[in-house]
Amino acid sequence: MKKTLVAAALLGAFAGVAQAQTAVQIYGNVDVGLNKQSDKTLGIGKRAANTLGFKGTEDLGNGLKAIFQLEMRYEPDTGTTENNGRPLFQGQSRVGLQGDFGMVRLGRGLTPFQEIVGSFEPWHGLPTQAGFYTDISVAGFNSAPLDVAGAALGNSSGSANSNRISNAIFYNSPVTNGFQVNASWATKEGNGGTLTGTGTNVTYPANGLASANPFSIAGTYNNGPAAAMLAYERNAVESKVWSAAASYSLTPELKLMGTYSRQNQEHTNTFRPTIKGGELGLTYAMGPGKMLVGFGLKKQDDTTRLHDLITRQYSLGYEYSLSKRTYLYVDASRKVNVFSVNKNTGLVDGSPTVNFYDIGLNHSF
Repeated sequence: MKKTLVAAALLGAFAGVAQAQTAVQIYGNVDVGLNKQSDKTLGIGKRAANTLGFKGTEDLGNGLKAIFQLEMRYEPDTGTTENNGRPLFQGQSRVGLQGDFGMVRLGRGLTPFQEIVGSFEPWHGLPTQAGFYTDISVAGFNSAPLDVAGAALGNSSGSANSNRISNAIFYNSPVTNGFQVNASWATKEGNGGTLTGTGTNVTYPANGLASANPFSIAGTYNNGPAAAMLAYERNAVESKVWSAAASYSLTPELKLMGTYSRQNQEHTNTFRPTIKGGELGLTYAMGPGKMLVGFGLKKQDDTTRLHDLITRQYSLGYEYSLSKRTYLYVDASRKVNVFSVNKNTGLVDGSPTVNFYDIGLNHSF
């Protein structure tokens, strides 16, 4: 009898442990295609970042859950990690708790501004040259200028990843009547990179520490056909950006969207401290296909030279869904970089136009 009771107790204990086990999901995508850019040869590349991730939850009881997510990025045409040298889990590496209070996570990930603003442009915030997210929608803002290797002003591709921060805490509030608040705050820890100000004698980091604690906050509204965002962010070298975005579905097939962002780099660049960027776009679904259309404009105000720098971009794309997880795509874009009217002579100086085309296949798993 005693043996039976002991066995029953052990089975009950093991059952409790089994129920508390973390449910782990493996996910990712593979995106490969052909692309051609002005003055470059035809190559095999990607439209979307290729990811491999692991995420999971554990029910702790009373509505509380433990959560984690690890995500790496890779190049499918070579099998290497993205850009052949970025950190293994540079996509994100976070662990936290979720409950009635919302969600709190610690680690590395997208800032709230960077994570949300990409949903208000037709190319889904993908890092493709045909889209507007990387250069136009965020006005080229770099959330991590001190990641290896540190990016120079106006070059968001020089760091390990310009839209994610490390050594940070992230908070997402519950959604109330369509409204949500998302915030992040990071320590001043150095991440291995440096940045020297343009037109200044300042070099970051000083004494191994950034000059400021990076933080980002974004408020969102999503209810029915309408969605909107307001965001503000400051990075480790005290550059700042604020942004507004909105979208509206006129019909189930037609969705309009737009963003505006204004960046201030007065601490690191006295030549071009202000950068403004915005885009207007739409998507139109036609059966299994979808058209993507957009126009973007970015202006970098020049305080010491004779003219500002203006970038205009026109893009057109088409996606055709073969299934819920697989689609074909084709894009074409034209980006014109123009030095605006000379403040002394009234003449306009121009720089080369860049045309970009791609065709490829995206599969999610």
